[in-house]
Amino acid sequence: MSNVVQRRQIPQDRSALVLLALQGIPAAAFFDIAEQTGYRREQLAEVFDTSVKTFQRYEREDRKLNPQDSEKALKIMALFEKGEELFGSNDHFRRWMDKPAFGLGSQVPFDLLHTSGGIDLIMDELTRIEYGDLA
Repeated sequence: MSNVVQRRQIPQDRSALVLLALQGIPAAAFFDIAEQTGYRREQLAEVFDTSVKTFQRYEREDRKLNPQDSEKALKIMALFEKGEELFGSNDHFRRWMDKPAFGLGSQVPFDLLHTSGGIDLIMDELTRIEYGDLA
């Protein structure tokens, strides 16, 4: 992983995350997310409502993501860190992400990645699982 935004740089504090997102993170972080999550680039590009070719062009031009996409990218990175820690492996977490989750109203967690609020819902569900509240 090239770690454009290294894991230790991902703020756990929401205020710090938003401030970093406002500055914009390098577009190359998109490719780090694909590597970190194991999802195909095309799947993730849909989450950002942008094509893989656009991300490639942004990377070549050394551009930063806009604040909304930066926030989404940082939240997804933090989500997968927590998920991997909680489920013991990225593969186990991805399996959970790809199946309807009872605590999310039987929504498939991956489908909620399209909005920042959806990512927050998934993170809240992981916190409930972490503390044993599976209902």
